[in-house]
Amino acid sequence: MRAIRAVLLALVLVLAGPAAAHAAPATWSPPANLVTPLNQVWQHQEQTYNNGNLYAFRNYGWDQIMANGGYVNYCVRWDSSSSVTAAQRDQIHATLARQHKKWMDELTGHNGWPYADVPVRVVGWAVRDRAQLQWTDNSVDVYVGNIAENAPQCAPPCGRFFNQNGQYPNCPGGVARHYDQSLWLTDGFGGGAGGDWGQRVGKEYYLANLSTANMHILLHEMGHTWGLDDFYDWTPTGVSGFLMKAGSATSITEFDAWMFRDWWRHLKSRYGY
Repeated sequence: MRAIRAVLLALVLVLAGPAAAHAAPATWSPPANLVTPLNQVWQHQEQTYNNGNLYAFRNYGWDQIMANGGYVNYCVRWDSSSSVTAAQRDQIHATLARQHKKWMDELTGHNGWPYADVPVRVVGWAVRDRAQLQWTDNSVDVYVGNIAENAPQCAPPCGRFFNQNGQYPNCPGGVARHYDQSLWLTDGFGGGAGGDWGQRVGKEYYLANLSTANMHILLHEMGHTWGLDDFYDWTPTGVSGFLMKAGSATSITEFDAWMFRDWWRHLKSRYGY
């Protein structure tokens, strides 16, 4: 019987796939060697984030997902002169969802986090010229010629950044078609940028890494959307290579995961958890 149970358990794990194999700790229980650096990081964020107003800010990725009830909507800012096929559009969405899930997996089942899955929906594309988009279906809203920061953008009335009260009275599609963040893909852009508004990376980099397991620049910039800091001028005690210290890791490390969970630990009371 033990042999049969072992075979059945192995079969369940194989069928469940990688998601089932990853389980976040159920409680706030960081390893002893990370307690001091985690405390240092949180104190530093409290002192420096948003001029000391870390707790007053209300448009972290946390706020967006809680306002939606467990999903996030994106607009793609196609800051490029090239065209896009329908297949590329779908690949761009799939890659974005896969990278976003890597952060979400670090919360699943942890410390009262309420969502087992946080779907990523791409609801809009912004472009300079409609002819660049080689599809005719209406699966996403298309915004043409709305230029800000010298790049196309989806309509501000539909954007969470512009409507942080979560109301979208002037968005043609209403709440269902609003976007929380932008994936800003720019010709020739080196490095990345990220914040509550979304993430910006090079178009060439993104398209070259559609099948890459860890698109580390995008993952790093997503970290900023959740509030995680940069570490250009200091390093917490006892840690070295980690994703949020740019250039020192190419995937989410244990330290990154605990910094991420620390945000939830400190902010969850604002959502009633």
